[in-house]
Formats: sequence, C-alpha cells, structure tokens
Amino acid sequence: PPKKKDIRDYNDADMARLLEQWEKDDDIEEGDLPEHKRPPAPIDFSKIDPGKPESILKLTKKGKTLMMFVTVSGNPTEKETEEITSLWQGGLFNANYDVQRFIVGSNRAIFMLRDGGYAWEIKDFLINQERCADVTLEGQVYPGKGADENEKVKNKTKPEKAKKKKDAEKKSSNSVKEDNRATKQREEL
Repeated sequence: PPKKKDIRDYNDADMARLLEQWEKDDDIEEGDLPEHKRPPAPIDFSKIDPGKPESILKLTKKGKTLMMFVTVSGNPTEKETEEITSLWQGGLFNANYDVQRFIVGSNRAIFMLRDGGYAWEIKDFLINQERCADVTLEGQVYPGKGADENEKVKNKTKPEKAKKKKDAEKKSSNSVKEDNRATKQREEL
C-alpha cells in the first residue's frame, strides 16, 4: 500500500493518480467518453458490397472523426481559398453535415468530420465543385471538376512512400536470406 502523504506534499503525478481513483468509480456515459475509449460500433456485414471497398470503409469509419484534404484549383491566395472553402462548408452545413474547416496552405484546406461515415457523400459533393482540384480521403486522391486534364486519373493513390517501403522490405528480406545461408565452400582467411 502507498504511504500516506500530506495533501500539501502532493506533486502532479500524485494528483493525477488521485483523479484516476475518483473517476474509476464514476458512471460516465458512453457518449461522454473520449473517442479512443469508446467501444467500436458493431458492423453489419450484410450491408457490405464486396465489389465496393468504399462500403467497408464507410462502415468502419462510422462515428469516428475523419479528416479529408481539399485542394482548390487555379492559383488562389489564402484569402480566396478561405472564401471558396467557406462556401463549400456552408453548403455542407445546409445539408446537415457537421464539418469543420482549417486552411493549411494557399490552396489547401482540411475538412474535419465528426462522423466519418458521411465522408464519401461529402467527397462526392466536393469533387463536383467547379474550383475543386482534388480531394484526398483515406490515402485516395479523387480528382475534382477543377483539376487539370492530365491530372484527372481516377482514384489516384499516393503509392510513393508505400511502394518504396515495400521495395526496401523485399530487398532487406532477400539479402537476409542470402546472408544466412550456409555455404559449402570454406573461405580462407
């Protein structure tokens, strides 16, 4: 058992432990828990279409916070990007989608969704906007109406890092296999 300390001698760690002990017995409703402590929503596998991997993502992201990157076409200033994405956010708000918007560059914004299950509907809305160059959602890049013709490759992914990583793993595993083989010939020192 821990020693009894005078309350005046408590440091931050002692106070944190005391708070944890108090909260352990509290009845906190499931909706009040932070997202990482909530149990995942049950997935209804009958609603999954095996031909569409997006349907699986929709169900697994339901109820979770999700972020998507949106690029504004042309060469807008940060103020223009603010105005354009504000219009898009207003349109989504009018359609009852809870979206927060953060400007991260002169032509780029992050749209944060409280419920990731609606992300693909919001993505469809955004890529149909005239000034939308592309939307990045879960590693997939979806070209918008405002994208250049040479950039309009459907569902372009960002394989650069993943591909390099896989190639590096293959090379290292091959070299390890070759290095660990016993040789029949003796090498002279």
